[in-house]
Amino acid sequence: MAPHQETVILHGHIIDSLILAKVLDTILMMGGAFDLEEVQIGKTREESSRARIVVRAGSAQLLNDILHRIQPHGASIEREKDCGLQPAPADGIFPEDFYATTHLPTQVRLRGEWVDVEGTEMDLGVFVDPKKAIVRTVPMGAVKRGELIVTGREGIRVIPLQRPRDRDIFGFMESQVSAERPHRHVIHDVARRMRSMREGFRRGQLGSKVLMAGGPAIIHAGGRDALTWMIEEGFIHVLFCGNALPAHDMEVELYGTSLGYGHQAGRAVPHGHEHHLRTINRIRAIGSIKAAVESGVIKGGIMAACINKHVQVVMAGTIRDDGPLPGVITDSVMAQDAMRAAIPGVGLALLVASTLHAVATGNLLPATIPSVCVDVNPAVPTKLADRGSFQAVGLVMDAASFLRELTRELGWTS
Repeated sequence: MAPHQETVILHGHIIDSLILAKVLDTILMMGGAFDLEEVQIGKTREESSRARIVVRAGSAQLLNDILHRIQPHGASIEREKDCGLQPAPADGIFPEDFYATTHLPTQVRLRGEWVDVEGTEMDLGVFVDPKKAIVRTVPMGAVKRGELIVTGREGIRVIPLQRPRDRDIFGFMESQVSAERPHRHVIHDVARRMRSMREGFRRGQLGSKVLMAGGPAIIHAGGRDALTWMIEEGFIHVLFCGNALPAHDMEVELYGTSLGYGHQAGRAVPHGHEHHLRTINRIRAIGSIKAAVESGVIKGGIMAACINKHVQVVMAGTIRDDGPLPGVITDSVMAQDAMRAAIPGVGLALLVASTLHAVATGNLLPATIPSVCVDVNPAVPTKLADRGSFQAVGLVMDAASFLRELTRELGWTS
C-alpha cells in the first residue's frame, strides 16, 4: 500500500461534465492510485453529484504533484482547514508557495467559511484582507509588500463548470479544430447567441456585452464592411485591437488601400506602402481618433462606428508598431490592465485574426464566458479552444469569410 495518501472531494456537475473521469485518469497517468470511497450521483440535470476519493502515491512529492494537477478540476482536500496566508516579501513578488489561480470560479476558506474569490482569471495570485473580508485575484506585478497572499493547497476549492443548458455549439466539449469541418452550424449558433445578447444589453442585463478582439487581417481580407455593420447595429460593445487594425481601417477611408493594396483596384497602387504611415501621421496631427471622426475627416469604417456607437475600445500596442496612433497603449502592463478592466459585463468573446490579442484576451477571460476563436492558423484556435472550458469554440477560416457569414446570419443584406 502506498505510504502517502490524501482524501479529496469533488462536488458539482462532475458526471455530465466528465470531470470525475478526468480526475481519475490524471491520478493513474501520473503514477498514483485511488479508491472511490463514495459517489453520490444527482438524479436530475439540476442536481449536483459528489465523489470522495482517496488518492495514494509512492512519495510525498508525487502526491503533491497529483493534488496540484487535479485541483483545477475542482478536487479539494477533504480536511477542513483555512487557507494558508503569507505576506508578500516585496512589491511585485509573491510568497514562495503562492497559489496560482485558474480561469474557473474559486473559493478559499477563511475562519471556517468558504468565500468566493473575486475577479476570476488564470495565472494570478489571491489577495486577502481578513479585516474587510476582501478576497480577490491580483497580478504579480500589482502586489504590494506586506499584503496577505493565499499559499499552499489547503482551504482552496475550484468549482467545475456545469455543462451549459443551451443546445448549441457552446454546450458541447468540442476542442477539435480542423479546416475541413463545416462552419455554418457554428456560425448560426454564434449569431443566435449574439441576437439574444443584444436584446439583453438593450434591457440593461448584466453580462450581455459582446467583445471583439481583432487583427488587421480583418481589413486586408475584406471583412471591414461586415464588422462595421455589426458595430453600427449594436452587436459589438467592446473592441480589443492593436495599432494596425485602426490604422488600416482609416487608411481605407482616406486612401482606399490597406497596406497599399487598392480595395477597388484590386492591385497594389504606386507609393501605397506609405499610406498607413500618412494615415497615422494625419490622425496624430488631429490629436485623436475621436477628433478625426467628429471633425469629419474619418466618416466611415470600424473606428468611426466605434466612436458613434460609444463602443469601448482598448488599443494595445506592440514593439513593431508604426507611430503609433493616439490612444494606443504602448506599455504592455498598462494595456493588460486596461483590457482586464473592460472584461466585466462581457458575456461572449469573438477572437478574430490576431494571435497576440486572441491569446491575451483568452488568458483574461473566466471559463464561464463563451469564446469563439477564428484564424487561418489552426494553432491559434486550438490553443484557445483547449483552455478547459466547454464554451470555447475554434474555427479555422479567414476573418473576412467568418465575418461576412456571421453578418448574413444576423441580417446583413449588403
